[in-house]
Amino acid sequence: MHTRSTTLGTRVGLVLVAVLALVLLAGTGWWVRETRKSIHEEVLAASHVAQQWTTVLVSETLRDRADGPERLMAHLRAVGRLRANQLEVHAPDGTRLYVSPESTYKPGRFAPEWFAERMTPTLPVRHFDAGDRQIVLRPDASRAVLDAWDDLAAGLGTALALLLIVALAARFALHRALAPLAQIDAALTRGADGRFDLRLPGYRVAELDRVAASYNRLADTLDDTRAQNLRLEEDQAFARAVQARLEEERRVIARELHDELGQAITAVRAISGAILQRSDNQPQLHGSAQAILAMTGQMQDGVRAILQRLRPASADAGQLDRAVADYCRLWSGHHPDIRIECRTAPANAPTGEALGLTVLRLLQESLTNVARHSGATQVEVRLEFQPGTIALEVRDNGRGLPPDPRPGRYGITGMRERVADLHGELEFHTSPGGGLRVSARLPHPISSEESLHGLQS
Repeated sequence: MHTRSTTLGTRVGLVLVAVLALVLLAGTGWWVRETRKSIHEEVLAASHVAQQWTTVLVSETLRDRADGPERLMAHLRAVGRLRANQLEVHAPDGTRLYVSPESTYKPGRFAPEWFAERMTPTLPVRHFDAGDRQIVLRPDASRAVLDAWDDLAAGLGTALALLLIVALAARFALHRALAPLAQIDAALTRGADGRFDLRLPGYRVAELDRVAASYNRLADTLDDTRAQNLRLEEDQAFARAVQARLEEERRVIARELHDELGQAITAVRAISGAILQRSDNQPQLHGSAQAILAMTGQMQDGVRAILQRLRPASADAGQLDRAVADYCRLWSGHHPDIRIECRTAPANAPTGEALGLTVLRLLQESLTNVARHSGATQVEVRLEFQPGTIALEVRDNGRGLPPDPRPGRYGITGMRERVADLHGELEFHTSPGGGLRVSARLPHPISSEESLHGLQS
């Protein structure tokens, strides 16, 4: 299930906004605490002043009980509103005789109830006995709380505007800073499509410059590798074309040797045989005819050996086991100091020209390496026909394969290419005690007899 991912710019912007919001909340909490404290101090100070003034009025009223009450009321009406306090005068029966007027500062407006409950300090209500009158002094922080609410609203509005400006500025800055990522992504996309022609410039940002330099090195390496692979494929195609041409030339030479030279030798043998039959009474001519007959026989054997190396006839007919055995006998005749043991299983079906020729060329190259480089005294050749597979193994008791053989010395590249063309497997194994084992396994279509045998078993 594919989940939609957010961009890096969005994530960074959200983190920045969250951090600023936390800072704003923390600042707001600190401001509320400090403002509540200042409101408490302001109202408390105003209450102390109002208490002192009220105490003086009550003392004067009590000294002059005749005119004191009227003078008290006159003073109260003249003063009007006390700062951060509400003053009430009650008769002995509880009737309210006077209430200080409402404040003219921001009249009719109040802070929200939840805000007022949190910001209003808890201060006691003061009662003063003025004879036949009771004076009640109530602390009133509503104006200070309203000022705090107005300051908070203005501050939050300013803070939110600044937060929006910072978020937009951060988004713009991040967009510019991350703009090179689109170019890097385009280069990687082209690279995924196998095109490494694009190189990234410098961005004057240390992290992006390192990414660009790494990509450029990777693109250079992959471009060089692709060019080398193309050259290798061209070389391999050229080598296969040359090998095919060589095989065709071998067929032509073998055909010419068989048709031209072979027929000429046969004709000479026929003529020398006729001369031999008619020269019994001529010893000198009879001896020359015998010599010619013997020489032509040797020439036929030589031509037959050359034909066997150029193009084993039995491989085309599907009798690969016989072709391998014949070549082993031919090789043994040229290298009598190396004892060869050849074990082949009968072929159940024709192998085809390409497959049979590949097996014979592998055998020829392996035995040639044994004779030239191994210093072996004995070699074992084994050919097996397994279900769907032909297995060829050549084992000797020589020096084995060097750890780092020189390219082309043993024809390993050509052997591997032949096996790879047929989708087979080729292994070279050097024994600890010496000797080299060459194992080749080539796929072979299962014949009808093999299929029937597999069903019966």
